[in-house]
Amino acid sequence: MHHRKVALVTGASSGIGNAIARGLHRNGVTVYAGARRVDRMNDLDDLGITTLSLDVTDTDSVDQTVNRIVGETGRIDILVNNAGFGLLGALEDVPLEQAKGQFDVNLFGAARLIRSVLPMMRQQHSGRIINITSVDGKVAQPLASWYVASKFALEGLSDTLRFELSPHGIQVVVVEPGSIQSAWADIAAGHLHELSGTGPYAQSASTGEAILRAAKRFASEPQVIARLVDRAALARRPKTRYHAGAGSQILWARRLLSEKAMDQIWRWTGAAAKRIMQ
Repeated sequence: MHHRKVALVTGASSGIGNAIARGLHRNGVTVYAGARRVDRMNDLDDLGITTLSLDVTDTDSVDQTVNRIVGETGRIDILVNNAGFGLLGALEDVPLEQAKGQFDVNLFGAARLIRSVLPMMRQQHSGRIINITSVDGKVAQPLASWYVASKFALEGLSDTLRFELSPHGIQVVVVEPGSIQSAWADIAAGHLHELSGTGPYAQSASTGEAILRAAKRFASEPQVIARLVDRAALARRPKTRYHAGAGSQILWARRLLSEKAMDQIWRWTGAAAKRIMQ
């Protein structure tokens, strides 16, 4: 019988997911790390973490991964839904097929994993589901409508599941990162430039790119989020939400200020970012 807690971390090939897998492993958890590119997780293999090829948009891949973990350990205690990406661009410019792909990874990918682990967690009458959202799951970012919508949706899904799964001994926790050092900002800025860098939204896209690149200068280390996930996964009574990382303080402003005031903050932020990047 496997006595250590068992965790599955998605999107573990780099950045936040990689740091989360390392942190849980360091805290005595048996970690399975999943990503589409297994070759990018050799550093985790070297630590003794089991790495798996996992495509969160493929139900068969998800079920095979979960079945393997349960088959090898007899349980699954922690699911960290970290896989995701940022598709930025004006709503008018983003093809709907790409928008659907954004939701397929960021929202439905998480839902596939949750559906797959729930039978085992219900049988155990215990489990912890940790959904990595974003401050953008609470505060809208200009020219990021589909990304923001996917994160708002994952926040709402998490709140619903918290009530739904509580009678089965399963807890649901949300972790909301601010700006974190990773390839995310560069990839997102690339999408923004490609889709809206010319045309009627070009000026707004230029401002958005400046915000992303300026935020990258002040971004926090991924370990900041990994430490929050350690607490969310292992605390006896975790909070329903944790947030950290550069810029995450905007969540406090969101609670206190009007929506028009928040809109003005974005205007000031855009102007400041352009000055920084000049």
